[in-house]
Amino acid sequence: MMIKGLFICTMMLSLLFCFGCDSGTEVLTKSESPGYDSKNSTPSYGDALIVGTIGEPSVLIPMLAGDSASHDVGGLIFNGLVKYDTDLSIIGDLAESWDISPDGLTITFHLRRGVYWTDKTEFTAEDIMFGYKTIIDDKTPTPYKEDFLQVDSALVIDRYTFRVSYKKPFAPALSSWGNLPILPKHLLEGKDITKTPLMREPVGMGPYIINKWEPGQQLRLVSNHDYFEGRPFIENYIYRIIPDQATMFLELQSGGVDYMGLTPIQYTKQTDTLYFSENYQKFRYPVFSYTYFGFNLLHPFFKDKKVRQAIAYAVDKEEIIDVVLFGLGSPATGPFVPDTWPYNGNVKKYNYNPDKALGLLSEAGWKDSDKNGVLDKNGTPFEFTIITNMGNSLRMRTATIIQWRLQKIGIKVHIRAVEWSTFINEFIDKKRFQAVILGWSIGLDPDQYDIWHSTKTGEKEFNFISYANPLIDRLLEKGRSTFDREERKRAYFRIQEILSEDVPYLFLYVPDALPVIHKRFKGIKPSPIGISYNLHQWYVPKEFHRHKIEK
Repeated sequence: MMIKGLFICTMMLSLLFCFGCDSGTEVLTKSESPGYDSKNSTPSYGDALIVGTIGEPSVLIPMLAGDSASHDVGGLIFNGLVKYDTDLSIIGDLAESWDISPDGLTITFHLRRGVYWTDKTEFTAEDIMFGYKTIIDDKTPTPYKEDFLQVDSALVIDRYTFRVSYKKPFAPALSSWGNLPILPKHLLEGKDITKTPLMREPVGMGPYIINKWEPGQQLRLVSNHDYFEGRPFIENYIYRIIPDQATMFLELQSGGVDYMGLTPIQYTKQTDTLYFSENYQKFRYPVFSYTYFGFNLLHPFFKDKKVRQAIAYAVDKEEIIDVVLFGLGSPATGPFVPDTWPYNGNVKKYNYNPDKALGLLSEAGWKDSDKNGVLDKNGTPFEFTIITNMGNSLRMRTATIIQWRLQKIGIKVHIRAVEWSTFINEFIDKKRFQAVILGWSIGLDPDQYDIWHSTKTGEKEFNFISYANPLIDRLLEKGRSTFDREERKRAYFRIQEILSEDVPYLFLYVPDALPVIHKRFKGIKPSPIGISYNLHQWYVPKEFHRHKIEK
């Protein structure tokens, strides 16, 4: 889910990427250049960045998308009013500056001037108003509207000034305007946003422009030469869809991919060679995300808290981190990551204890009455299926370990991997699952109203496990309705305590990000918000260019 690496071979290979087959066919050709560690590199326009991904975007208008692939690509096309800087402070994006009233209830945004949509129409405050009205419209199927429903009034002051007011304090107010996709009013006004061709061929103001989408294969984007922060140096951004990470790694080695996220075994073992150290740069850093084992709380097996707690005791998280992550991660104990201010490390822990698991299951009425090795209750065997997305080897290996551990206590588990778009649209959104292994990328603000509040259980919303706890609802509302950090911290600490007791998810691990990028790419500056925040400033020195577009 939402929340957001890579190589190339230096062997003498001839590699072609074709986009179209008519008389105007464009061919991306590859050349070779050694010596990527040169310190005297000069920025140069051109070349292509080929990114490998296991998931295909569903839609490129971000407010309609709930998957990370769509946001990865949409983030290169659209902008918000604000964004996070490398020190985690909020800085302007389409907003040049802003004023906040003394009571914190009114924000006046002063917009950049001379910014244009890629169809050459000037961006104005009317586009913000249109995006705002679209996201709060009941007809817009989006999981992101809640933040904007808190707005009491929105007003276009003039072409370059936009003001919003709130009736009561809303802590994520400023940062939320970085999440509103600003939409082109002149192209979408009066149209059904869910049926417009712009879902697949959007017009934005970002650093890249969608050029071609070949379903199941790749998306090609070209640089926006008029981008308001400066023309990107990398001319072409190729988003290749490779559903299997092992296959993607082979593409990396053969030159078909420049940038991908490595699995732990690839990071620790398969890239520990002279060839990779000479040709690729690897990164490792903690990310704002976690992986979890989620229960469909509408399913009769998982309505009982004792059953969920028993499964938590039966799963060895340390084993998963050692075997699956090779130690490149840490245990998750709640919906916040360690070493951040809302994280509460003093919650109920479920250290591996199969005897305690069996005791809780017995209390819940699950016993091996017919002595066949599988627990049953009222003649129903404890048997269920974990689903996850196809191609994610970490989640599949995690599911296999959970399957094995639960078998030890008499629970029979099946595993099913489903192609990403089908997984989300047909299983997650429609609640057609018993248990799931997934991950969340979480924002820097701790508000998680959309994931845990009991009103967010509808189709295309994020509380798809159907969790409902009135106290959690009140704490979520309290946490977002005050500017006092200590008061917010108390609310989020209590939320974690309750979730740890209720176990709607078994929080598994916080993985490290492990991207790898070919060394010819320069200008990469790792930070707490990752490495791709300044993608438009990456470049390849001219002598190292590998790809060019030929007509």
